[in-house]
Parts: sequence; structure tokens; C-alpha cells
Amino acid sequence: MRELFEDAAGQPPPDPRESARASARTPLRKRFYKEAGVTEAEGGFAITLDGKPIRTPSGRHVVIPARELADAVAAEWATQGEAIDPVTMPLTRIANSVVEGVVDRVELVTDDLAKYFETDLLFYRAGHPEGLVAREAAHWDPVLYWAADTLGAHFILSEGIMHVKQPDEAVRAARAALPGNPWSVAALHMVTTLTGSALLALALAHGVRDAGEVWSAAHVDEDWNVDQWGADEEAAARRAARLRDFEAAVTVLAAVNPAAAKGP
Repeated sequence: MRELFEDAAGQPPPDPRESARASARTPLRKRFYKEAGVTEAEGGFAITLDGKPIRTPSGRHVVIPARELADAVAAEWATQGEAIDPVTMPLTRIANSVVEGVVDRVELVTDDLAKYFETDLLFYRAGHPEGLVAREAAHWDPVLYWAADTLGAHFILSEGIMHVKQPDEAVRAARAALPGNPWSVAALHMVTTLTGSALLALALAHGVRDAGEVWSAAHVDEDWNVDQWGADEEAAARRAARLRDFEAAVTVLAAVNPAAAKGP
């Protein structure tokens, strides 16, 4: 079973899109168990296959802190067909990433996540057309105002894609607002890589924006182009795959971070 989810041990959570592509290139293993379940374990709950707890590729037991989340991971295993398809198991992939690469390296992964505050999607604005400018402002400005007013993180905006050096004080203030537990950090890292915005991920963690608002805010420009020119089938399929991983990350975050579950 270990080879099914061989995320690099000791590394930050990988880009879920690349994980899915890598999994798709690997021949699927036949299902080797009859039942998936959940049992209490030290520090939380373990997922069992025919009564035996699952392990990560390096042999670590996967212990999940919240029963609701453990049930959801077990459901991924239970609903597999004749073959086990890791692409359809985003919660399991996140759990493996946490246990393998985040639990012992929370600060390092948090530092990697915080780098996104230097080049966040929300900083770079369209100069035209007016409709797009207004749409970006409607989705993005409230998050920036919250960061400034509540966190003391005052960021600089730019028109176009020219890089702008953000104040160190703003980056530090935003980083200080990140949660410290490994499950939340891993989930926010995934949300950030999927949306291009650590500020949207942070707003989600603090209940300032709900999952739907974050996903819409992350795709303002894309949705504008769809409205103007129509949808592209391949792009829509890629977005659907990202959405599945995004929803898994939100599930993890809500299970371990009560503020995120409440919403605005």
C-alpha cells in the first residue's frame, strides 16, 4: 500500500495537480481489502483496512486529529472499486503529506507558504477594461482591507504584472496570523498553490471568506474571459480537478480549524 502515495518524505505538500498527474502515470493497484474503518489511536483516529491501520510510504502510522475527517478519509478507501485510484483520494493524499512532510517541519512549511505574501494574486490588478477592474476590486479589496485593519498588514498594489516589493512588516504581520498546527498549515499550503493567493487562504482560515467566495475570488480573471469568449473544455476539466483538491483542503481545514468552518 505504501507505494500508492509516495509523496517525497520531508518535503512541503506538493502541487496537487502534479501529484494527480504522477498518480495517473502509475499503474493502478488492485484493491486488496474488503472494508475500511476508523479506530481510536493515540493522538486521534487511525484509518484501518480490514482492521489494520494504514501507514505512509515511510512506514508512519496515519493518525488524524478529528473523527469527522477520519471518517471522510476512510470513505475514500471504502468507495474505491476494483482498483485503487489515488487521484480520487485527495484527503488521503493530504493526510500522507501531513504525516510525512509537515508534522516535523511546521515552521519550514509555514515559511514556504508565507513567501506567497510577497507575490500574492491580489496585488496585481488589471488596468482595463472597467468591468474587470471593478470585479477584481469587489472580490479582492475586502480581503486586503481586512488584512490591513485587523492584522496590520498593509500591502502595495500594482497595475499589470510588474513585481512590487512588499513591506517586510506586512509580510511578517500576515505570517503571524497563520495557524500553527500541521494540518491547517498543509491545507492552507494547498489552498494557496491552487488559488495563487496566501491572503485568500488566510481569510478562509480566519472565517473572513468562505470556500465559495475564495474560489470565485481566485478565478475572477478566468471567469471574466469565459464571459467574454466562452469556456474551453480542457481548461474547464483542469479547473474541475483543481476544485476537487481545493474542496479536500477546505474539508481538512474546517475539521481542525473551527474559525474556518464558521465562515463570515
